Amino acid sequence: MQILKKGTYLDLMGKRKLAIYFSSVLLLIALGAIIARGLNLGIDFTGGTLVEVKYPEAIELAVVREALDKDGFSEAVVQHFGTPQEVLVRLAPQEGMESAELSDRAFRAMQGITSEAELRRVEFVGPQVGEELTEKGGLAMLYALIGILIYVGLRFEYRFAVGSVIALVHDVLITVGFFALFHVEFDLPVLAAVLAVIGYSLNDTIVVFDRIRENFRKMRKGETVEIINTSVNQTLSRTLITSGTTLLVLIALFLFGGEIIHGFALALIVGVVIGTYSSIYVASSSVISMGVSRADLMPVKKDDEVVDETP
Repeated sequence: MQILKKGTYLDLMGKRKLAIYFSSVLLLIALGAIIARGLNLGIDFTGGTLVEVKYPEAIELAVVREALDKDGFSEAVVQHFGTPQEVLVRLAPQEGMESAELSDRAFRAMQGITSEAELRRVEFVGPQVGEELTEKGGLAMLYALIGILIYVGLRFEYRFAVGSVIALVHDVLITVGFFALFHVEFDLPVLAAVLAVIGYSLNDTIVVFDRIRENFRKMRKGETVEIINTSVNQTLSRTLITSGTTLLVLIALFLFGGEIIHGFALALIVGVVIGTYSSIYVASSSVISMGVSRADLMPVKKDDEVVDETP
């Protein structure tokens, strides 16, 4: 194949069955984690009270948990926020107690450790708001996938649309499954990151599909698998360089951006890695499995088109 002489040719599609097995294992683990462990939903979704307190010196979380437990907050979620001196406490709603009263009680319990504790922030999200955010967040992902299905179907061919949605569902499930497996908090910034992963992964997939369509029309010889493999190889360096530079930024955000965007950066890191993999293997393998051929992508000739007979 002349088009491949100048570059390295990898038999990526030849390994597609192995990739299918690998993806199946990842999906089973992700689904199992989501069903068995569930998501560690943040206060944005569950409702409740968030209290941020700063101590004059570094403090152990076990000490804070013990103080809260003595005052009846046994189910409070306690974590450091940014520095060892700052503590973030999430409190579930309690019947018969207003949010202000709940936060005051929790702060007094934390002041019992040292009177120099400083109240930095109090936030409250009602259960009704949490349920509404959960519903709208799920609908946002569903609408995004439906829109992508229509867009890719119109631009390419319906089998490409199905292949792209399969790849995107694959990416979303594995990213969400990662958060369920390791019980990392899932809040609104993480949901925003998941939606961003859909857009990022789709962009990579469209680049590959565009080259596949172009090669189906330009390369007169070659089977479907061979042409798709060639197309993936031609876009591979672009895909890896784009993903690599994006990951550098995301890793920097995760390490130095502070606790407040850790979940957002982590979701994007997982999503970019999985999205790059799915653009190379999942989307293209799905198209092959659905039997796309050269005839499906050739431009339609109009019946009344005038043939130019000029020699």
